[in-house]
Amino acid sequence: MRIDLDADDIHPDSLPRFQSATAQSSRLLRLSQVLIGLAGLALVLAFLIDLFSPTSIWPAVLTNNAATAFIVLAGLQSARQIAQWRADAIGADPELPVADLPDQVPEGGWYERLLERFGDVGKRTFAQIGAPTLWLAGWGLLALASLYQVWELTLPAAAATAASNLGAGLLLLLAFGLLVFERQLTQQASEQWPEARALAQLLRALLATLLLSALAVFLRNAEAVWPVRLAVLIGLLPGLMAVELLIRAIASLFSPRQPRLEPRLLGESLTANLLRWPPQPLQALQDELRNRFGIDLRQVWAFTYMRRAFWPVLMVIAVIGWALTGVREVPVDGRGIYERFGEPVMVFSPGLHLGLPWPFGQVIAAENGQVHELATSVEAGASAPVTVAAEGPAPESADRLWDGTHFNDKSQVIASSQGGQQGFQIVNLDVRFVYRIGLDDHQVLAATYHNADIPGLISSTANRVLVHAFASRTLDELLGEQRNDLGAQIGAAVQHDLQQLDSGVEILATVVEAIHPPAGAANAYHGVQAAQIAAQALISRERGAASQQRNEAQLQASTLQDNANAGAREVNAQALAADRRFSAEQQAFASAGQAFLLEQYLSQLSLGLVNAKLLVVDHRLGAGQAPTLDLRTFALPVDPVSSPKTAP
Repeated sequence: MRIDLDADDIHPDSLPRFQSATAQSSRLLRLSQVLIGLAGLALVLAFLIDLFSPTSIWPAVLTNNAATAFIVLAGLQSARQIAQWRADAIGADPELPVADLPDQVPEGGWYERLLERFGDVGKRTFAQIGAPTLWLAGWGLLALASLYQVWELTLPAAAATAASNLGAGLLLLLAFGLLVFERQLTQQASEQWPEARALAQLLRALLATLLLSALAVFLRNAEAVWPVRLAVLIGLLPGLMAVELLIRAIASLFSPRQPRLEPRLLGESLTANLLRWPPQPLQALQDELRNRFGIDLRQVWAFTYMRRAFWPVLMVIAVIGWALTGVREVPVDGRGIYERFGEPVMVFSPGLHLGLPWPFGQVIAAENGQVHELATSVEAGASAPVTVAAEGPAPESADRLWDGTHFNDKSQVIASSQGGQQGFQIVNLDVRFVYRIGLDDHQVLAATYHNADIPGLISSTANRVLVHAFASRTLDELLGEQRNDLGAQIGAAVQHDLQQLDSGVEILATVVEAIHPPAGAANAYHGVQAAQIAAQALISRERGAASQQRNEAQLQASTLQDNANAGAREVNAQALAADRRFSAEQQAFASAGQAFLLEQYLSQLSLGLVNAKLLVVDHRLGAGQAPTLDLRTFALPVDPVSSPKTAP
């Protein structure tokens, strides 16, 4: 029952809730101060822990409890305002008229009048909205903002430590103190304190948050992730309560404010009222409608019939729904393996199919010709490929140069033969397999029941085949071999092994994207190749120089040989000519005798006297007999007259 100060039938001084209003207000004030201090401390600790350890569970735990404390503070603030109104109502004079003061014209210029007008508008707006509504909305928004900062469902699992267990113990100790105060509020009579039950429900929400938080901290370990998820999901409870407070604050704007009428508690929560055992949500809704709007649903025959027929109708609906679980729909891009009592019976094609309801019959989804691409391995140090726009620059993963480590490169040991000795080398290769589940029923059953991890099976089989295939190949052979032929050989070997295992997997294509030395040795391999090319060029150049020198020597030898042959022939011809001349002269001497000798003497003498100055001396020449010379064979300038002496 609400009290109107203008009424004369009931005086507030005679009511217990008005008599104890001052003590209740002081009690609520002390509890509010304690909760504000604890909530502020929790937020500061959460901020510091998140600053140094972002993956810790404690920021979520502390912030969720602080947000719930803000909701409780909103209820305490609303209840304290009601208690303060009751305390003021006892000392108020109901006969004192309340009249609006006349508007006074402020002195000064237009700027002062404008500020005064804005101030009056603000005061009237604040008085119309009311401080309880603003406090309620403020606490709700603060709680939602705090929860938003720590809502992260990807926190990793971590083992519990001694410090975390100590913190969980402090949460339980705080929960025990709140439990004592909650029990005190629950035992309060409604005539003594009408808002005590609603405040006790808010404290139960805070108790539930503290207990669940301590449970999540105690049960967390390095393997389980659900305690961390639970610590974050606890924030749903204060989040729902904060949303409800905001809705109540907005709804209070449309209710008329009557200062002389006893106010209602705005800071109660229907969500918090559900935290009771046994839970009675419909009963709480029914009581709320009866107390606020005077609507008693128990007097409506339709609702009474619905309450009686609720369980039979629910059972019929449950049975029909259970029977409808036997109707299965297989999508157009898939297949379904129908299991009857746990045994695979047949393979469903796309469409609707009828079978036994769950759990006696179920359909396991299977692929229907979807093509997948699988790389043999992913290098640990390589970065994941980055998705880029179609018109943008090419990503780094498209760089197929040898001096870069790519995402799908795999290191493989291959054979090596250098310097007449056998050894091994390391090569990076990118081999990808395009596969799918077989299209017939036997293959899809084999792929579903014979394999736990199809990509892992293909990867392990491919690695074994690659080790066997590359064990006898050198790097030069791999770089010079046709990749299509190499991919076909590897794909055939992998398909053969998969068929032996009855895996139901069909290898469609094997693509050898790249084969090259490791990225760290690529430059060294380039240097080796350059040295080999330089050595081959030097060998070819030296071979050319040697061939040139050999040809020049052969030319010189041939020239000398030809000159020697020509000289020998010439000497031989001269010798033959001399022999023939000697024979002729010998025959002439034999025929002519002394005349031939004289003729030869004279011919030789004529040859010797061609350019000589002659002086003829003969003992047979006398003073009276001049010498006679035949000068016809002599040519000028021989002139015997030019001699300074004459013969005697």
